[in-house]
Parts: sequence; structure tokens; C-alpha cells
Amino acid sequence: MRINQLKAGVVLSYTSMFLGYAISIVFTPIMLRLLGQSEYGLYNLVSSVVSYLGLLSFGFGSAYVRFYSRYRVRDQQEEIAKLNGMFLLVFSVIGVVALLAGSVMVANTERIFGDRLSVAELATAKILMAIMVFNLATSFPASVFNSYITANEQYVFQKLLQMVRVVANPLLVLAVLLMGYKSVGMAVATTLLTLAIDVSNIVFCAKRLNMRFSFQQFDLGLMKEMTVFASFIFLNMIVDQINWNVDKFLLGRFRGTIAVATYGLAAQLNSYFMSLSTAISSVFIPKVNRMVATQDDNTQLTELLTRVGRIQFMVLSLIGSGLFVFGKPFIRMWAGNDYAESYPIALLLILPVTVPLIQNLGIEVQRAKNMHHFRSWLYFFIALANLVLSIPLVKSFGGIGSALGTAIALLVGNGFVMNWYYHFRVGLDMRYFWTQILKLAPALGIPVVSGVLVTSLFDTSKLVWFLMGGFIYTMTFVLSMWFMGMNDYERELIAVPIRRAARRFRAALTR
Repeated sequence: MRINQLKAGVVLSYTSMFLGYAISIVFTPIMLRLLGQSEYGLYNLVSSVVSYLGLLSFGFGSAYVRFYSRYRVRDQQEEIAKLNGMFLLVFSVIGVVALLAGSVMVANTERIFGDRLSVAELATAKILMAIMVFNLATSFPASVFNSYITANEQYVFQKLLQMVRVVANPLLVLAVLLMGYKSVGMAVATTLLTLAIDVSNIVFCAKRLNMRFSFQQFDLGLMKEMTVFASFIFLNMIVDQINWNVDKFLLGRFRGTIAVATYGLAAQLNSYFMSLSTAISSVFIPKVNRMVATQDDNTQLTELLTRVGRIQFMVLSLIGSGLFVFGKPFIRMWAGNDYAESYPIALLLILPVTVPLIQNLGIEVQRAKNMHHFRSWLYFFIALANLVLSIPLVKSFGGIGSALGTAIALLVGNGFVMNWYYHFRVGLDMRYFWTQILKLAPALGIPVVSGVLVTSLFDTSKLVWFLMGGFIYTMTFVLSMWFMGMNDYERELIAVPIRRAARRFRAALTR
């Protein structure tokens, strides 16, 4: 059953994502035109500032699966109940603190955003911030139930609920935008949907998983151990906030909401790109923790990292190279000429993150081995380098400058230093990993050349030629990877479900 949940989790993750992408392609241009570039930038700016309150979780959420796995291997149900109770208490307190801290931020909106925003924009920003703070504060205690679902590997329910969110959110947002409520309506709709999802998780945990809580004998020793473990994850969270949100804040301070809007669209494309990778690796988190807890065999962990990494690389290289070839006409058709600068910004954000994305299962290996401290400090210094580089680059080159600062810092840290640590300290064989990844590179050349030829010979700014070029590129990529890149295991991953579906189809026809 666990294997079925893993496979179903991956399939549903990608189904949800591709459904979300399809909806986004239709919804985003409508939303951008109904909101306007300035208000879209304002929404992104406020969201990036409120997201810093997420640091109040101190990384405890990521620690849950590790400690749950420890007790589950030993079948210590009472300890699991105590763990659940401890996390619920801690995150409830964090939610209250977030609400209080957010109230202070709302009262000081003018000081936070400076003089680049108009009086009307500041008034809207204050309302947006209040709504988003409430949304974030309630999500803290609710996250305990989502973590429990993940730890129990109930991916079918989790991913189906995610699909509901993917479909419902744009429909609700579109409704409120058509009613004229602008960015405030977006924030309210998103908050209501989040609350509905949280309640669904709580009901599922109570009714289906029989989740138990024990609030007796608060284990201070366990709390101390979790705090030490989570402290370095907390450092990672600070790093992520700097790397992915400080650029928007700097642009808002020095360039205004229009620059934030252009950067925000590129960041949205980058978030889609990153989610393609985590959809696969996220379902292996409990498995990695079990492997480390029972055997801690570096050879098996390397093989798992490589197997998942190759699949991630094939998916990401399809999207990344496709964006490189067809990204400029796509953004112009999709978002409009006002967002043309989003194309180079998106490339600068996406290309450097490809290296850590195909290795993100290694993060879970580090955490399971309690060896994530080095990565936390490394990423902290990467973030500082990003900040130092981005400030002068933002002033001189705007959004492109801020993305360039991020790209340089990430390439040096992830491409070289982090791989050294994986190999020589964690014990993963990164020479083997990169040898297997580079075997896919020749298969990538043919589709890229075909894509460049298509864009040279045809006017891909017209929808018909764009769609035809994209189809040719995708088919060339699939065939090239099948015959030149994939190994037997990867071909079977695709062939077995197709054969099974074909047998069922033939059986249905003969009935």
C-alpha cells in the first residue's frame, strides 16, 4: 500500500501541477489586466514582507517527520501522541505571536514601504497586510495536521486536496476581481480557501488517521533536542526569505511597484519550475528517514538520490530549455509587452536553481542524518552575498540586477561548495551522481537545436507557430531522451503504466 501511495502521490502531484499551469496560463493574463501592473506589484510586495513572519515557525515543522519516523519505527504510539500535543501547543503559541507581530507591522506600514508608494497604495497595503497576517497566523497550528498526513504517507488525500485548491483558488479570485474588489478581494478569497483546506486536514486526521494528542508530561528533553535540530532549518528559512523575497522588497524601496510586478511574474515562473522538482522528492521524505533510521547505507542513499535526480533533471531540462527557446514570445503573449523584462529575469532565477533542485532529496538525507548544519551556514553566507550584490545591482539595473545577484550567489554555493560537502562529509558519491546526470546531456542538445531552428524560421510571436514550435520541440525532446538518455529503469517507469492502461482499454472494448 505504501508503494501505491508513493506512485499515486507523484502522479497526483504532477497532475495537480499541470492542471495548475494550464489554469494559470488562462487565468494570469486576465488577472493581470483586471488588477493592473501597479496593484499586482503591490500585492507581491506586501506578500513578500508578510512572508517574513513565517520565520516564527523556527523550522519546527520540518523536524516533525524526523521525530515521528523515529517513534513509528519503534511503534511508540504514546510518544507519537505526546509529539503531536507538543507540536500543537508550540504552533498555537507561534500563531498568537505572529498575530501580535503582524499587528505591529500593520500599524507601521508607511515606515516599512517608504516613500515610493502613493497614499492610495499605502492604504491598500495596510488592508492587505492585515488579511495576510491573519491567514499566516491561523496556518501555524493547522500545519501540524498536514505534517501528520505527510508522515503517514497519505499522499492520495493530500494531493487531491491540493488539486481542489489549484482549481478553486483562481475561480474564487476571478469572481472577486470581476466584482471589482481588486487585490483585497484576492487576499480574502485566498484566506477563506486556506481555512477550508485546513479544516479538511483536521477532519481527515481525526476521522481517518485517528490522530491522538497527549498534553501531559511536556518533554523538555525532546523539546531541547528538536530546538537544536530545528535551529539550523530556521537558518535555512532565513536564507530562503533573503534569496526569494528580499529582491522584491529592495525593488519596492528603490524602484516602485511596477518593477516589483515585473520581477514578481518572473518569480512566479521560478516557483512553478521549483515545484516540478519537489513534487517527486517530497514523497520520498519518510522513506529517506526510515532508511537512515534502520540502515544508514550511503550506497543505497546515493542510488536513490541519483535515481530521483535523473528523473528531476529530465523534467526540469524540458521546462528550462523550453523557456530559454520560447520564453520571450510566451511572456509577451501571456502577460503583455509591459512584462517583457520578466524573460531575462526568469532565466537568471531558473538556471542557477537547477543544480540544487535535482539534488533536493539530499537535503532530506542531511536532515535525517542530523548533518544539515553546514548547509544552513553555507546558505546563510550565500544569502548575505546575494544581499550585498543585489543592493547596488538593483539601483543600477533594476529587476535584472537583483536576479543577477541571486544567480551568482546560488551558482557558487550550490554548484561547488554544497557538492563538496555531500561527497566528503555526508558520504554520498557525487562523482557517481554527476556521471549519471551528465549521461543525459547529449540527449538535450538535439531538441534545443530544433527549438532554435523553429524560432529562426517561423514567427513564434503568432499563436499558431508558437504552439506548433512547442509541439515539435516537446516531441523531439521526448524521443531524444527515450533513445539517447533514459536507462532501462526509466523507460519501464513510463512503459509499464502505458502497457497496463492499454490492456485495460482492450479489455473494456471486448466486454
